[in-house]
Amino acid sequence: MPAGAHADEPHDARVGQRLNWLRAGVLGANDGIVSTAGVVIGVAGATGSVIAIATAGVAALVAGAFSMAGGEYVSVSTQRDTERALIEKERRELREMPQEELEELTGLYRQRGLSADLARRVAEELTAHDALAAHAEIELRIDPEDYTSPWAAALSSFVSFAIGALIPLLMILLPVGDHRVWVAALAVVIGLLLTGWISAALGGAPRIRAILRNVLMGSATMAATYLIGTLFGVAVS
Repeated sequence: MPAGAHADEPHDARVGQRLNWLRAGVLGANDGIVSTAGVVIGVAGATGSVIAIATAGVAALVAGAFSMAGGEYVSVSTQRDTERALIEKERRELREMPQEELEELTGLYRQRGLSADLARRVAEELTAHDALAAHAEIELRIDPEDYTSPWAAALSSFVSFAIGALIPLLMILLPVGDHRVWVAALAVVIGLLLTGWISAALGGAPRIRAILRNVLMGSATMAATYLIGTLFGVAVS
């Protein structure tokens, strides 16, 4: 552990990235809970057919999970391609104009508050050690040895969405008769309470506000889709 580091304080840059992935997983589960709950509760408002509710719920789970995974894969792939292009550009500039790049690195450390002499000395030592890594870190905020994986992002989104979606889907299929909507809604509220608390804890945000925001938005979604389903069911009948 580096001198002066606190025992309970993460100093590895990858720790922050892992926290970001975990937060993304929690948000993916949250999306799975809300969107699937909206579908199954809406269908339940229109019909009492368990087969219809199950079919709609499974379709919502599969479509949502693949959509989340595909969107995350495309997004992260684009980010990764951009990072690689920037690193390649930096590598070329270091090869073709090393002195200009050294001056640039010195200027960046001057902007961080170092004196001119110290900034120059730091820039020279880092350039001698690993010029590309030095520029990538302070200029581009990229670790050239640790690109984000689009496949990991896609899998994380797929799994987290599917797990979240299973909560309302399984609850609304329980053999509880006319109480199935209320049972599913209660399970959804509990799930949203947990995801709201976890996401706030990971981000260091106020817990109560995040939980209330999460539960209110999810409850509004369920209420709106149930009303639409009920109106549609009446119209069809």
